[in-house]
Amino acid sequence: MKNIGASLQAGREEKGLSIEDVVRETNIARKYIIALEAEDFSQFPAEAYVLGFLKNYGEYLGLDVNELHNQFKVLKIQEQPVPVNELLNKPSPLPRILITVAIILAGGSLIGGGVYFIVNIPRSSTSNEVTLRKPAEYTFNDTLLEQRFFPGDSVTIPLNGIDYRVELMNLGDVVTLTTPQGTIMLGLNQNAAVDANEDGYAELRIIAVDYAQNKPEMGALLRFEMNTLSGSETVQQTAAVAPADAAPPVTPPPQPPSTPVPGTGNQLIFSGVNPYPFTLQVSFQGYCMLRWEILREAGKQNRNERYFVRGDDINIQAQNGVRLWMSNAGAVKIQAIGGGRTVQLDTGAAGAVVVADVIWRRGDDGRYNLVFSRLEN
Repeated sequence: MKNIGASLQAGREEKGLSIEDVVRETNIARKYIIALEAEDFSQFPAEAYVLGFLKNYGEYLGLDVNELHNQFKVLKIQEQPVPVNELLNKPSPLPRILITVAIILAGGSLIGGGVYFIVNIPRSSTSNEVTLRKPAEYTFNDTLLEQRFFPGDSVTIPLNGIDYRVELMNLGDVVTLTTPQGTIMLGLNQNAAVDANEDGYAELRIIAVDYAQNKPEMGALLRFEMNTLSGSETVQQTAAVAPADAAPPVTPPPQPPSTPVPGTGNQLIFSGVNPYPFTLQVSFQGYCMLRWEILREAGKQNRNERYFVRGDDINIQAQNGVRLWMSNAGAVKIQAIGGGRTVQLDTGAAGAVVVADVIWRRGDDGRYNLVFSRLEN
């Protein structure tokens, strides 16, 4: 079996990568890459740094991170000296009669336990039923569907002659669904708007009504609400009910998709007469630690923190605002989705640590602006 350094070096060379390539892609300092391949762990401030960089480097090379961690722990154990008193002091033997009594008592306990298990063994297994359950497939033919879903269950949503599919992928701390718009994650009583056919209008709203965290066998009660009106139809119906002698509505000039706020360097995302729910669609082009916190919403203010790698993505839904902390801003691509519009945010440069709020603020003109606002970190 190769040692840690040899495994890392071989993995890098097999991919045709230089140390400089690894430094650029992972944002790990060059001296630490060299130290890992040389197994010179004295270069690291603490053991936690070794384990963290082993995880980053190992995942980047496609190696078994658990095996690398185990090899490191074995090395640490081998470096520990054996106490002299453990080598010199011999434990005093128990009297032979006490050993015999202990064996008899242990044997009796095993026999008694075995009898109890046989007598009380369950006649049916719920876990087997869950394991063997065939995923259900539903069809959404109305404006409302409320159903308990289990992992693997799906619903087909017909729109303008095309079928779109939503599937419950996982039930953990949150409900994870795949939709035509991408992966979304919902907490209890959270909802997400989905633009299934990508026409700029969210036809579907999904709500996590009830579920138990980390108990997939309990399922999740999900509600699907369909908005059958398109954006243009809504405008036409609003105009139809206006009085005949009313003045024609004044249409405000279109808001530019991404506008700098004068004097701040911040980014104006949306503007409207009222704030409305929005979704941050986050994708990762490289390694990054992301923390996020929902602002000014009861029950949703806990800080979340995860380590992400290239190819990962998440959705964050909020009503009022979200605070973000990014360890490598250039590796994070964020789109704000709301009101039928999508705007790309300017997060920052590669390797930059950025703390920012995406938050609704009321302007002097009485309108509300959703702003990407950088904070001091």
